[in-house]
Amino acid sequence: MSSEPDQLQGIARRALDLIPAGSAIGLGTGRAATAFIHALGEQVQQGFVVRGVPTSHASAELATKLGIPLTTLAQDPVLEVDVDGADEVDPQGNLIKGYGGALVREKIVATAAKRLVILVGEEKLVPVLGRRGNLPIEVIPFGLETSQRALSRLGFESSVRQVAGKPQLTDNGNLILDCRVTDLADPAQTERRIRAIPGVVGTGLFLNMHPLVLVQSGDRVFEHTS
Repeated sequence: MSSEPDQLQGIARRALDLIPAGSAIGLGTGRAATAFIHALGEQVQQGFVVRGVPTSHASAELATKLGIPLTTLAQDPVLEVDVDGADEVDPQGNLIKGYGGALVREKIVATAAKRLVILVGEEKLVPVLGRRGNLPIEVIPFGLETSQRALSRLGFESSVRQVAGKPQLTDNGNLILDCRVTDLADPAQTERRIRAIPGVVGTGLFLNMHPLVLVQSGDRVFEHTS
């Protein structure tokens, strides 16, 4: 598995044990999810039967390349498991996601799954959400300026995420605002206040989803318990 990030092989392979044969599962986006898709592709090539709902065009392309059959939420509205990564995990298992740009689709797929499995390196564990200083927010381009002004009134300054000098568009055709935050004393209130802004499609706060979090620490894999 030369193309799979070596430091994430342990959690990727551990996650394979949680996938029922013949099931429909969510395929996340980002480094850890990519490692899992590579590991799953190896199993599929050996005869393991599964079908996946990808959370991004990038994950769909990789899964197709590796021979993993794809499905949709219209065809499989309830998924057995969703396997994804995260950018922050607090002691209660709440998450910040979206550094990879697929936060809205990731949240849709996560809520469609009976079980959410999150794969992270130990550096993603934080004592409180917001510690890494960034909260991604997806906004409709038409409402960009008004969304930014409303966020500023809430005390959150933001900037449009850029790729190669141009605004990055999500797979939904929207923009991502990287919102500068400090430790969030009340993430649920923050979520409510931001989601109330017209033009905001979703935030990177994944709260009260009670995921199973698998953590890679060197060669060791352990479960993060809340």
